[in-house]
Amino acid sequence: MFQFAKPEFLYLLALLPAVGIVFLFGRRARKKALQAFGDSKLIAALMPDASKSRPWVKLVVVETALMLAIIALAGPQFGTKLRESKREGIEMVIALDISNSMLAEDIVPSRLENAKRAISKLVDRLQNDKIALIVFAGDAYVQLPMTTDYTAAKMFLSTINPSLISNQGTAIGSAIELAMKSFTPSDENNKAIVIITDGENHEENAVEMAQAADDAGIKVYTIGMGLPKGAPIPVYNNYGQKDYRTDKQGNVVISKLDEVMLSKIASAGGGKSIRANNTKTGLNALFDELKQLDKAEMEAKVYSEYEEQYQYFLGFALLLLFVEFFILFRKNRKLSGINLFKDNLLAK
Repeated sequence: MFQFAKPEFLYLLALLPAVGIVFLFGRRARKKALQAFGDSKLIAALMPDASKSRPWVKLVVVETALMLAIIALAGPQFGTKLRESKREGIEMVIALDISNSMLAEDIVPSRLENAKRAISKLVDRLQNDKIALIVFAGDAYVQLPMTTDYTAAKMFLSTINPSLISNQGTAIGSAIELAMKSFTPSDENNKAIVIITDGENHEENAVEMAQAADDAGIKVYTIGMGLPKGAPIPVYNNYGQKDYRTDKQGNVVISKLDEVMLSKIASAGGGKSIRANNTKTGLNALFDELKQLDKAEMEAKVYSEYEEQYQYFLGFALLLLFVEFFILFRKNRKLSGINLFKDNLLAK
């Protein structure tokens, strides 16, 4: 496993474009100074060895060396040894609706993007818990199996979009059934399914599957994304122009939150239904509910030893700076006399 011991140093990478901007301003100021000094052709004749490309080469070398030095400061490390770790926590499966209706913008920037941000914040608050991600529309798929790797969870979360599933719909029942199979086999009552959806166009067996989950000791919670008044579903063409989805009669489709159905699902699953809006996503209420679940001792494999890798980045950075020191702003007279193309023609 790869990690940074001090990731806060990576913010220094913002210096890279700043160095480039300073270089450009310096080149521009130098050009203006030479133009004020005299005729450009005459000045070029007086400086025949001046190179136009070498300053750019020096910039690239310096920028690369600076980047590598910053990475070295951040302390890159590779995990070398795995060990079994016992911790108390819960197992949670988050089932995220990625159907087209989740693109509605009654919750800004959209229902789906707002949901992804809420999940990311929830992951940040987890400590000893395991998490899995399921995406669903007309079908349901496991996006991330049960894990304690929160970094991986956020990485997979960032790749989620409606194009992952072509079959449209809102198969909440299928998502619950798949979620039940995603838990680690255990008799402990420490499992939860969190369904994030607008609830529209659901399957008929959603309530029955939630009841089956509760019978198996798994709590089912729902977070309703959207507003009861609803909103149209945006569609973008190849030129980025926005239109709205229409039905067969040409009328704009208005997607509305089915709060009643989500309440029935949560009630059958022994959990709670929470509604999101533009000011809150129900994250705090959900987290409070999850904290009340019984914690169980779980085994997880974690890296216990990490090997420092900063020396490779630092060494290469110093090597580049050493090379940059010998790159002059003027041409090399000995090398400038070499004409590979001319030599090749003579050889023929």
